[in-house]
Amino acid sequence: MRDVIRDVPAPRRRTFLKHTGALGAAAAVTASLGACGGPESTNDTGGGEGGPDRTLTAVIGYGNDGSWDPTQTASAFCMAANHHIYEGLLDTDPISREPYAALATRVPENPDGTSWRFTLRAGATFHDGKPVTADDVVFVFDRILDPDTQTLAKGFFASWLEEVRKVDARTVELVLKFPFPDGLSRLTLAKIMPKHVFSRPGAWNEAIKGLAVGSGPYRQTAHHPKSNTTFEAFDGYNGPRKPAFKRMNWLTIVDAAPRVAKISGGGADAQIADNIPYANIGRLESSGLTVAGGAGMNNLFLMFNTRRKPFDDVRVRQALRYAIDTEKMVEVALKGHGTPSTSFLDEANPCHRRAKTVYDHDPERAKALLRQAGVSGLEIDLLAVNVSWIADCLPTVKSSWDAIGVRTTLSPQETTAVFTKLDQKQDYQVVAAASNPNQFGLDADLIMRYNYGPGNLWMQYTRWAGHPVAERLFRDMDAATREADPERKKAMIQDYIDVVAEQAVLYPVVHNELMTAWDPDQLTGIRAQPYPGINLLQAKWA
Repeated sequence: MRDVIRDVPAPRRRTFLKHTGALGAAAAVTASLGACGGPESTNDTGGGEGGPDRTLTAVIGYGNDGSWDPTQTASAFCMAANHHIYEGLLDTDPISREPYAALATRVPENPDGTSWRFTLRAGATFHDGKPVTADDVVFVFDRILDPDTQTLAKGFFASWLEEVRKVDARTVELVLKFPFPDGLSRLTLAKIMPKHVFSRPGAWNEAIKGLAVGSGPYRQTAHHPKSNTTFEAFDGYNGPRKPAFKRMNWLTIVDAAPRVAKISGGGADAQIADNIPYANIGRLESSGLTVAGGAGMNNLFLMFNTRRKPFDDVRVRQALRYAIDTEKMVEVALKGHGTPSTSFLDEANPCHRRAKTVYDHDPERAKALLRQAGVSGLEIDLLAVNVSWIADCLPTVKSSWDAIGVRTTLSPQETTAVFTKLDQKQDYQVVAAASNPNQFGLDADLIMRYNYGPGNLWMQYTRWAGHPVAERLFRDMDAATREADPERKKAMIQDYIDVVAEQAVLYPVVHNELMTAWDPDQLTGIRAQPYPGINLLQAKWA
């Protein structure tokens, strides 16, 4: 597994030319929201209808009201935006995830070493004009590694990164606990933030709400939660991904119909949109748009509250999984653009192996497991996010559970509302939501730690981290991370994924394909991602 990121081929991509008829985001890990100013209007913010200075308008099918703190967020909209606003020491290609020098001047020549030294790009400045220094780099990594500060990013770094030291004003040294070449690609997840801005009292809360000051090619100019966020090319940027658009206006439209309407027809006022419903592919293509898909880790998952009976019993969790008619879900809800999960990992992942426990549709086995657990008359209120493709899948879950005598009520809500309840530790039974760890990277260790790190939010939501099986799982994960032999490491990961499959605490139901549409007469350099959001760092006007 040592070279899993660098050697993995780009995820499968297809342009659907004949087919007719996606929050692949892991939900925002915190939902303290508020307006930071900005225009009420979601229309073009200026620049005229033609010429290189016109505004690029994008439609994002996920909310912009999640956390904008780069050390915390898993919000699809906010992560995609942050890749344009901030830089890491290294950043990665959005498809291959190959690392390239961003704020740093080069990629280390010896990825197998236990010390990496980086020199910052000369003349790099933040959007407020202040220079980027080694102190800013240390500031961000100190927050990520601080044992008393819980951040999402900690799960991607704490297992292998010992500390980050300042060498001089423009040089830092990363000290590793053991050789970990995969860590190079993870450096894009540590966006360098200005210490003079975010060390102020209350600044991290402002970051959650939308404050964004980076050194990237675009600076945020306005942010209006639940409406739109605007950007402008940063004139002081001197890095490798030059801004091609003078201004950008990203609209957040979660409902499918108005999202598609913004990019289609004679009155279209957007040039690109993600999360395209499968049923609209043919119509959009016939109107001259390009529609392309990316398959990867995007999935509908079920998450159980293991402190709430009877979901503390693995047999009940398994029964509810065996009951779901996943083939019907793929055919009816996903229009064939998906596959039932055969592992936690999608089948294109280099570490994929069919798990020992695969939840093929087996209602009789589901009923038998409920009887063995002594459960009858079970009623479930299924809390779910209201993302369009998830909403399409929920009726299959309900009909499948109703068919085995489990009376089911569907309770779809806005994603931020669902995860606010979880953050507040409110009671629940089962959650259905979407996740895509490919937002963070491709290596299996990262993907599994995102969901099953002992101190992360997902384990807090499930209330499972203290279970003996979970504690053994976490030890096995640590051992696999430290394993130097690639094949042995791969086998160790596959073995502990078998445990995750058997326990079914938080586990994919189906993996699906995400679709992006754009106007090829106006944009070039677009590549459809197998995870939510868009990346325009190599795009330009046609």
